[in-house]
Amino acid sequence: MVHFVGAGPGAPDLITLRGAKLLEEADVVIYAGSLVNPELLKCCKPTCEVHNSAFLTLEQVLVLIERAEREGKTTVRLHTGDTAVYSTIREQMDALEQRGISYDIVPGVSSFCAAAASAHAEYTLPGVSQSVILTRMAARTPVPEREAIAAMASHGASMAVFLSAGMLPALQGELLKGAYTADTPACIVYKASWPEEKVLPCTVGSLAAVGRENAVEKTALILVGDFLNSSFDRSCLYDPSFTTGFREKEAAP
Repeated sequence: MVHFVGAGPGAPDLITLRGAKLLEEADVVIYAGSLVNPELLKCCKPTCEVHNSAFLTLEQVLVLIERAEREGKTTVRLHTGDTAVYSTIREQMDALEQRGISYDIVPGVSSFCAAAASAHAEYTLPGVSQSVILTRMAARTPVPEREAIAAMASHGASMAVFLSAGMLPALQGELLKGAYTADTPACIVYKASWPEEKVLPCTVGSLAAVGRENAVEKTALILVGDFLNSSFDRSCLYDPSFTTGFREKEAAP
């Protein structure tokens, strides 16, 4: 059996209880060493066989999994953040299905959630934005033309940009082609939840300069949008004048 486990954004105690239990019980762990905090490997039992997939191809990972299956062992494939976002698990799942190998998926805390927590922010503020765009700049891995940053920026919604910290000047230029202005709030969150975390508030117009001044070139999320501002409408949910399925509205004084 193979368990795909989202390791969370970095802090060892932000892995789910289910994920931690599977990690403790695993006979084989294949972890994304370029991003997963190695502190998580302390959960593994002494006899666990541990492999860093940063040095492996998909084919080599599959060889390890197939061998573990033949030996009746349990494998944990440990990915950073949540498995549903930029984790490359789809190609692995397809390969396991072709080989008749059973698997399941344990979701994790995504770095876009951890980055908002570190920035003390909420992406969906009444009167500001009710949508969150998760995206990235095109690099060696292309992005569909309809999903280019400029096209995404045209909505003016809350945005979390992954895998783009090394391209901040270009990212800044693309953001300014959309609905954002140079004064639109932004924030660079480097290694959210790690001990070396940095939270760097800025604007779209100062994004590249702030990244350069703080030597941020990778392992950071870029948050963009007016949700980082202080102005928003009060939520109706807890407004005394708003009726819900659990509470009647209060009479006016």
